[in-house]
Amino acid sequence: MTRVSTTGNYQSALLNLMAAQQQQENASNRVATRKVATDLTGFGRSAETLTGLKGAESRVQGFLDTGEVVIARLATQDLALNQIADALTAVREAVGGVLASDSATTLMLDIGGQFQNVANGLNARHQGGYLFAGADTANAPVLVGSLGDLAAAGSVAATLNNDSIKPVSRVAENTSVETGYLADGFTFIEDDGVTESHIFQIFRDIRAYNDNPATGPLTGKPTPAQKAWLTDQLSRIDAAVKSTVDIASRNGSLQKRMEQINASHEAQKLSLNELVAERTDADLAQAVTDLELSQVAVQASAQVVSQLREVSLLNYLR
Repeated sequence: MTRVSTTGNYQSALLNLMAAQQQQENASNRVATRKVATDLTGFGRSAETLTGLKGAESRVQGFLDTGEVVIARLATQDLALNQIADALTAVREAVGGVLASDSATTLMLDIGGQFQNVANGLNARHQGGYLFAGADTANAPVLVGSLGDLAAAGSVAATLNNDSIKPVSRVAENTSVETGYLADGFTFIEDDGVTESHIFQIFRDIRAYNDNPATGPLTGKPTPAQKAWLTDQLSRIDAAVKSTVDIASRNGSLQKRMEQINASHEAQKLSLNELVAERTDADLAQAVTDLELSQVAVQASAQVVSQLREVSLLNYLR
């Protein structure tokens, strides 16, 4: 004979009610958050895998953020490099104009203006720091702002203040790229094919030639000797333009490479997001169904508890 206990019935019914309420809460959370669980404990054995996926996703996002900063820097560098190249091209046009028109009336004025453009380009800034100063981004790499200041300096080297550390960025796993240039690195090879000179040397030599009483000034109609000397400067200017354009080309190639790396990281991040979603996103239709069933179960359990009030053995004893 099976013994029936009123207390046992109540306990069993209450346990069923509590279980139904827990199921209802779980289903409600899935519907509200659209996630299988709200913490790693709720994912059970998948928790370790999710931790690894989230870690990988975080690293990829870090590389993406770095890539965006590098791309912005390269874009600003591109503007500065083009400004320098355009200024050197304008110097060549000014010298060529003197030879073509047989008049040097505005030559030194043009040269002075273009030198300021070159100096401003080398002193270009990005996010508050000087682009071509190396690691010392707080101080301008070019200490002179006019052709007169350049001529008064002891040497070209004395006008440059950058350090020797080029910026390097880690843009991917085991991949670091050199993303900057130094102001004293804007050089060209002289006509002898050996000597390397800074682009400032051209401006300094033109100013020195103009200021030398034995050769200058470069005003009015140039003498045959002046025309011959200016003709020689054209090849030097061409070499300086080519060197600067080469730097700008490398910068552009690096910018394109960074865009490709970031695109790869975007695809990798999307793939990781999908893998995480497969393990964390709840089946909304199933969650709604479970919520409705759990609500019915709660109501049924509550009704059973209510009915047990009338099914006490004490009622039969009376």
